[in-house]
Amino acid sequence: MATFSKVKLSGSTDGRAVKVAATATAGTTIHTGSTTSTTYDEVWLYATNTSTSGVKLTIEWGGTTSPDDLIELTIAPESGLVLVAPGLLVKGNATPLVVRAFAATANVVTIHGYVNQITV
Repeated sequence: MATFSKVKLSGSTDGRAVKVAATATAGTTIHTGSTTSTTYDEVWLYATNTSTSGVKLTIEWGGTTSPDDLIELTIAPESGLVLVAPGLLVKGNATPLVVRAFAATANVVTIHGYVNQITV
């Protein structure tokens, strides 16, 4: 039987937002998946843009290959909690997959979220 646990993003301190400081690959670490092959992380991410201009955000989902690993979107100015990743999966691996982010402007986009960790 599977077990479920709701946990914070590994890149977060005490559940606080992760500030996207990187402006190019490799991005700011948002979450690192498990090293156990029977663990799946269901990752939910929400972005906030505190600037007065739209900012392009790129999520690197386990790698940096375009278009395979990239999720790109522009976060509207002064918007909050825009859904970026609706429960996408990261499977456990001996070399864990890492979800990273970079933005066209440093330090104005933050990422909030959580992980439903599923062990089968």
